Amino acid sequence: MTRGRESGPEVTELLRRAREGDAGALDRVFPLVLEELRAVAGARLRGEAPGHTLQPTALVNEAYLKLAASPEVDWRDRAHFLAVAARAMRQVLVDRARRRKADKRGGGVRPATLTDGSLLASGQGPTAEELLALDAALDALGRIQARLRQVVELRYFGGLTDAEIGEVLGVTRRTVQRDWTKARAWLHAELRGSGEKA
Repeated sequence: MTRGRESGPEVTELLRRAREGDAGALDRVFPLVLEELRAVAGARLRGEAPGHTLQPTALVNEAYLKLAASPEVDWRDRAHFLAVAARAMRQVLVDRARRRKADKRGGGVRPATLTDGSLLASGQGPTAEELLALDAALDALGRIQARLRQVVELRYFGGLTDAEIGEVLGVTRRTVQRDWTKARAWLHAELRGSGEKA
């Protein structure tokens, strides 16, 4: 992951070019952050329920296709790119969870707990239902306090550090830590409530 951080200025310059219309600049960013994105994807997939078939490289590739199809993104720097990539990975995982749930045709949402290391800790990783419940809860949280939703996305789905999240959001590391604590508490209550309603 060190290579990605060392290439920060180069990534930022390429993203500036992409913002200015250089169609190939975003393609040149990808190899510079690929190792970092794979590590993040691997960490996310290790938390998936047993039996999932998505590999880290495939998750990164699907997320990249989403990014490449979004030319309206106003790229700022490496941290912003990783933040948008985190959101794209969330979308890919949620889309896959929706397909799995549709394939199963039913099933309720199990209660989930929040821990410091992960948001959903049912012992074996989130089921499709848990991931969909988390997605819905994040959307609800975003309507109330958008920054709290962003902190969760960047930390849980993007693997960014508190300092990197602060850089993306323009707040201090301490603010990120407070936001993480608030978001976890809110999501815990929301997810527990969803589990009780099922």
